[in-house]
Amino acid sequence: MSDIRVRFAPSPTGPLHMGGVRTALFNYLFAKKQGGKFILRIEDTDQSRYVQGAEDYIMESLAWCGIQFDEGIKEGGSFGPYKQSERKAIYQQYAQQLIDSGNAYYAFDTADELNTERAKAEADKSSFAYNHLTRKQLNNSLNLGLPATIKRIEAGDSYVIRFKMPDTPVDVPMKDIIRGDVTYNSANLDDKVLYKSDGLPTYHLANIVDDHLMQISHVIRGEEWLPSMPLHVLLYQALGWDAPQFAHLPLILKPTGKGKLSKRDGDKLGFPVFPIEWNPDKGESARGYREEAYYPEAFVNMLALLGWNPGTEQELFSMDELIQAFDLERVNKAGARFDPEKTKWFNHQYLMQKSDETLAAEFMPILESKQLYCDDKTLAQMIEMVKERVQFVPELWDQLDFFFIQPKEYNAKMLKKSMKGDALELLEELKTLLFSQDDFSSQNLEDKVKTWIESKEIGFGKVMNPLRLALVGEGKGPHLFDILEILGKAESLQRIEKLLNHSNDK
Repeated sequence: MSDIRVRFAPSPTGPLHMGGVRTALFNYLFAKKQGGKFILRIEDTDQSRYVQGAEDYIMESLAWCGIQFDEGIKEGGSFGPYKQSERKAIYQQYAQQLIDSGNAYYAFDTADELNTERAKAEADKSSFAYNHLTRKQLNNSLNLGLPATIKRIEAGDSYVIRFKMPDTPVDVPMKDIIRGDVTYNSANLDDKVLYKSDGLPTYHLANIVDDHLMQISHVIRGEEWLPSMPLHVLLYQALGWDAPQFAHLPLILKPTGKGKLSKRDGDKLGFPVFPIEWNPDKGESARGYREEAYYPEAFVNMLALLGWNPGTEQELFSMDELIQAFDLERVNKAGARFDPEKTKWFNHQYLMQKSDETLAAEFMPILESKQLYCDDKTLAQMIEMVKERVQFVPELWDQLDFFFIQPKEYNAKMLKKSMKGDALELLEELKTLLFSQDDFSSQNLEDKVKTWIESKEIGFGKVMNPLRLALVGEGKGPHLFDILEILGKAESLQRIEKLLNHSNDK
């Protein structure tokens, strides 16, 4: 199906919410599954909300996620320009076409005049809408007539162009791939502005024109655009064009399941809602999944399952597997509740898939930042022991710090519990036993120490707990004999001696 063409069309008004990333992802998966094209179009007609740096941020975010475009402002293509601000001349002719066909009109109402109408409606305990009922009393070309309208335009009066909803309300039947048949009545729709007084189109006109000229076959976007669908369908009809197929994705909900997920939820509960860090020169910064040590594969895997069900028990998908499995028919209508703990689980799964050598390479910069060193092979051995206990690479430090730094103090509760009775004498004997071992491998040490403990007819914990306290300083850490092997004979004996001196001083 090479005629499949979909687009992701963000506005550069700030950081890209994870809901936007999911929209881009679903478009990408659909296009790749169908052998179609995926296009990036920047919708920057609202210059009042334009934020410097947001455009580059969007592209960097999607690149980090592994979402690639076939056409766009960097990739080029036969349907450019791919920024709406560079397509200004294109829209004017279609606005004029709608005027000429009677589907749009000029409106000269000032902000003060419209505010007056709103105040009147409020006084009557109603709300004002510029629609098929009120436009007959307002300052527009429908009431002024052609000569007066031309005179005002030539005089330089400020105006907008509004879409003309039917005089007699009609049902607007629509089909959504996810939601099925949907019908709106035009009586509930106002006469939206299509062309602004600054000479730029609004989202509605630019979106329709661009989708048509770029031959977009499917419009896959967020649920928040569902109320715009009837206007867009009517615009396609008024321009004499076939509409694309529509699919409106469900909202991503708060962890409570109530309401749309927002940055405030992330700030409150301690998780990011943006793919990468947003740190503008001026304005509020925001945390990102990349900077918080999530793998992009884990982030994408999590997003894919927010609102889409593969129909199987499989939870872990590579990008290629997602492409093969994805189907718009399996996208849910209901909102998808975001679970930050499940997101951590995904990251742990991807961490566990990586080799110890790869994780060592990822962890090495953290060691270097602390001015510590370890050879690659030994570090990989350490990581193999503890990686099941962490969700993120930086967390490895809390599991491995004792390998690099001798205990400066000892867990008070464990010290009191372990170092009582004949614990000191046993630890002295164990030190002597370890000193006598030329083979300081984990297996040999385990065999020798177990034999010694059995000969003493004492509990294993009576020796192992003080030993762990000496080596680690607390009750954490992997298999004790593995720790001994990596620390080595000299370092291990030194740490045991340090605990003995500490206990003798008490």
